[in-house]
Amino acid sequence: MNDAATDAGNWRSGKGHRDENFPVASFLIHSRHRGVILAFYNFVRTADDIADHAGMAPDEKLSLLDRLEAGLAGKSDADAVAVHLRQALAERSLSPRHAQDLLAAFKLDVTKLRYRDWDDLLHYCSYSAMPVGRFVLDVHGESRSIWPANDALCAALQIINHLQDCKDDYRNLDRVYIPLDTLAASGAGVEALGEPRASPALLDALHGLAERTERLLCESDGFALLINDRRLSLEVSVINTLAHRLTRLLKVRDPLSDRVHLSVLAVLGRTMIGILSGTYRRVGRRSAATTQKPRGA
Repeated sequence: MNDAATDAGNWRSGKGHRDENFPVASFLIHSRHRGVILAFYNFVRTADDIADHAGMAPDEKLSLLDRLEAGLAGKSDADAVAVHLRQALAERSLSPRHAQDLLAAFKLDVTKLRYRDWDDLLHYCSYSAMPVGRFVLDVHGESRSIWPANDALCAALQIINHLQDCKDDYRNLDRVYIPLDTLAASGAGVEALGEPRASPALLDALHGLAERTERLLCESDGFALLINDRRLSLEVSVINTLAHRLTRLLKVRDPLSDRVHLSVLAVLGRTMIGILSGTYRRVGRRSAATTQKPRGA
């Protein structure tokens, strides 16, 4: 870095919360919660963009990530996104733990380029994805007893992103999230990720991983009903609906050559389906609870 005092925000890619695969503080979330969620998002997006920067040396990335961590802890005011999140967390009496976990994941992105197996990948997701949902649940005052369902959803979302971006991650960063044992079992090498089209062996590996990701996603199908906040419940229902559509695409398409992202119209359609199905299930749950309530209670 030419100037150590440069704000970390200057390394942002330009990607915003409306550009993500899945909703971030959408209209479904109550306005009183959006500010702190967006402060969290901007901090995390900045750190993620630093870790993913193709032209920055690893030691420079780690230095900036350390500085963001210092800002989060109140030891530095060099970076506006860290100061903003620190203040937003203090106003809500929220812990910085989830943001710290994500910083640990971004440091792994700089230093660890391969993943041994599914368990190794899920361990990474426990830092890179699960804390995002846990943070949003904490913002809404939800019980931590529902974290396992959150963790299944967030890990599935992360692996969906890995599958969508597997070619770019390999070509631009020499980073491979596809487990090495999955590639080996199909007879594919990591270098196959750099080709214009996936070989039959690589497709077998990627489609098998998509199938496994969908099974993981199914573990979160009841997650929305466990959430007390109605608006957050509907947002989770939408995210789950979008994720299922993407895993179905990833099970049959080649992410090296085919489009495996949803169009704007498809997102709108799946969003409406998620809202309607989530509403229907919540009404059904209330009706069942009323029916089972003892007379005179």
